Amino acid sequence: MHFQQFNLDQRLFRATEEANFKIPTAIQRQAIPICMKGSDIIGTAATGTGKTAAFVLPMLNHLLKGHSHPRSPRALIVTPTRELAEQTREVIKVLARHTNIRSAVVYGGVGMNDQKRALSDGTDIIVCCPGRMLDHMGRGYVNLKTIEILVLDEADRMLDMGFLPDIKRILSALPAKRQTLLFSATFANELMDLIRHHMRTPERISIDIEAPAETIDHCFYPVPKMQKTALLIALLRKMDHRSVLIFTRTKHRANRLKDGLMKAGYTVGIIHSNKSQNQRKLALDGFRSGHIKILVATDIAARGLDIESISHVINYDIPDTATNYIHRIGRTGRAERSGDAITFITAEDASEVRDIERRLGTKVEKKKLEGFAYGADVQVNAPDHAPQHASGKPHHAQKHHGHQGHASHKDNQHNEGYWGRHRRHRS
Repeated sequence: MHFQQFNLDQRLFRATEEANFKIPTAIQRQAIPICMKGSDIIGTAATGTGKTAAFVLPMLNHLLKGHSHPRSPRALIVTPTRELAEQTREVIKVLARHTNIRSAVVYGGVGMNDQKRALSDGTDIIVCCPGRMLDHMGRGYVNLKTIEILVLDEADRMLDMGFLPDIKRILSALPAKRQTLLFSATFANELMDLIRHHMRTPERISIDIEAPAETIDHCFYPVPKMQKTALLIALLRKMDHRSVLIFTRTKHRANRLKDGLMKAGYTVGIIHSNKSQNQRKLALDGFRSGHIKILVATDIAARGLDIESISHVINYDIPDTATNYIHRIGRTGRAERSGDAITFITAEDASEVRDIERRLGTKVEKKKLEGFAYGADVQVNAPDHAPQHASGKPHHAQKHHGHQGHASHKDNQHNEGYWGRHRRHRS
């Protein structure tokens, strides 16, 4: 199947060709035809599956059919984070490059004047975070009564972040007659209530997100909690790494880890919800360009983060669920490149270890770093033991081969890699 078969406007098809879109991904094959006929959608798909283009292309196609409300917004995309809002707008700009469709991005952490000007000048698409959108609505800077298409992206994360009341207020300002597209990894009761009250016989589509790329090597490093930073520094000194994304569970721990790594001589970026928009943008731009080779992040701040060519994902703190493990490590091993997923585990993490191995369908290799002075309580089972050698890249666990029937990472190699290259060029 090719993009031409979707009967897209030729200006959009030309943009997909220039963006090196070759074969639609699984989510695009499912979602685009349904969106094109105007139906509501409930979708499950992860970052890196081509999800954004799956709703942006049919949205643009619809907007090109005529302007029933000149200078008024006709499409609204609501996202949980500033980074995801920016990334979504980048996709829109690339795919709409041969059209006159205008888009504006609205989020907190920056001044309102430029956003107000973009809204008052007239825009077709608004990409926003809920809180700042309400600020503009409350000041009368925007009227949403002309919205024809609504997208709620990563709706579960917005609920986790406490945005449900804000989303309900935004929904109350929209016309009842509209198309609604909702994407979420999970469906809590509150989200199901939202769907029942605000969507019209939605069609359900799902792309299995539980299988990591086959090119990822997984390994566990048992370590006492107090030695994690020392082990990380020792490991970094022995690894051949190009770009390393490190996850912690808390903002406080992320700050302490960044300070420890910088004292060890590393250039480190950090993103979490207490950082200003400008601080987060500088960190991400530096990481994308390669000036910063290590980025420390929390789960919420990194949700939706789409950066190409990450060589290593290191779980400084083990994720609280196996699903979060899949989300974290999905940032490496893309487009058939090799990637390494390293997780530090303590004696308290036995339950999480079992859950991750159950989800992967295989035992994960446990390793000790040769020459590192471990505490006495570190134990590595003999069958899983493979020492870290002092030279070159660490030897990692056997590559995990995803279960049959899962969406293949190969779906993404043609039409997802462009975004990373495009963003690096712009940064």
